[in-house]
Amino acid sequence: GDRGRRPSRGDRRDGPAKRLRPPRARARLQSRASACSRETMKILDESFSKGGSGHVRVVPDTSEDMWQLFNLLRAEDHVEAVTFRKVSRSAGADGVGPGESERIRVKLRVSVESVDYDGEGEAVRVKGRNTTETEHVKLGAYHTLDLDTGRAVKIEKHEWDAVDVRRLREAADPAADADLAVMTIDEGLANLFLVGASVTSHRAKVEKSMPRKTGAAALGYDKALTTFHKNTLDAVLRHVDLEKVKCFVVAGPGFAKDAFLRYADLECARLTSSDDAPSDKKSSNGERKIDQTLHAFRVHRKRIIETHASTAYRGALREVLESPSVARLIKDTKASLEIAALDDFFQTLANKPERALYGPAHVFAAHDLGAIDTLLIADGLFRCADANARRRWVALVEEVEAGGGVARVFSSAHESGKQLGELTGVAATLRFPLPDLVDADLPPIEGMAGLAIDSLNA
Repeated sequence: GDRGRRPSRGDRRDGPAKRLRPPRARARLQSRASACSRETMKILDESFSKGGSGHVRVVPDTSEDMWQLFNLLRAEDHVEAVTFRKVSRSAGADGVGPGESERIRVKLRVSVESVDYDGEGEAVRVKGRNTTETEHVKLGAYHTLDLDTGRAVKIEKHEWDAVDVRRLREAADPAADADLAVMTIDEGLANLFLVGASVTSHRAKVEKSMPRKTGAAALGYDKALTTFHKNTLDAVLRHVDLEKVKCFVVAGPGFAKDAFLRYADLECARLTSSDDAPSDKKSSNGERKIDQTLHAFRVHRKRIIETHASTAYRGALREVLESPSVARLIKDTKASLEIAALDDFFQTLANKPERALYGPAHVFAAHDLGAIDTLLIADGLFRCADANARRRWVALVEEVEAGGGVARVFSSAHESGKQLGELTGVAATLRFPLPDLVDADLPPIEGMAGLAIDSLNA
């Protein structure tokens, strides 16, 4: 069973582990320079009703949108998009010699059989059979559509359920813009992240081997530190649009964060003095761009805050988001609400264990008793291949909300979503104590396995 006991890290109950690679940034110069400039997914056309069939045509703009798209699509949907197909030309007129091949642009509509998310490339790949009459691709032939930002895609469904509609509305809602830039830094190591409404993206990593501060190597320490700070500042200016993000958090142990910000402030002061001084020297486009972003750094300096973190690695993100100075700034964002809900669940589990449980069998049993106050559910559960299982998860969310409860759908691409995944992906706090249910050893519900995300691969 999936008893409501206090979980331990790495709990792998209720079904096999589901591995999910986290979203990371693709090294794209053409669109990632303004990676933190969040635009909503554009809805070009829609014709559907909740619970009915229909279609929507959208243009994804960012990694957030690609994640939403991945969660919208499933088997038996139909997807139409522009793709490229390699086509072989026939041999020459004399029939001798191999024919040439070329890549042509073609619009295809496929019946979806599988959907994959590429966290490295922030792309979605849809595999299925072609349903379009075209001279280049046979009807019924398998084809993989590579969906990408900036390109329109049409999605047709036999049924748009409540979770589909909610996800689409969130993706197109300007109020969902919750971008927060976080840099975790220690001496010689810095990692830059963008925390959006549904996705945490790793934007850059800066490393520099640092000499010892004592002995003969000390002569090169200051030079190495300056190089490290310069490379780190360049990464920030390249990936963070300070005019768009809610705030930029610089976090880490010791005084590394303070040293970096002192360096950045000195660079801003240098820019100010060079602006005031007359000069006939012509600067390159690259230098002008750096100066422009340094100007934004100086203008929006109040949006940059410092906070402590125990390490400069990804694991410190949750620690950063929970710090009071940061939590106050992002209190209404989806990521913050997820963290608060999970914290409340763990506190209830520790202090009032008869009012908290997790796992499909226990959560559905509590729901049958009308006991759920807050439902915590990972979006990975809605990606199950079994359509009937998905309908039950969707109905659970709708019925909890209809009964006056709160349903929090956690993104598996956030740290809190991964942690919930370790608890099978579903948990609840209760309106009233149910000690007998919490302690009961319930058999698993057939076809309703939970999920677990391997923290080493998530």
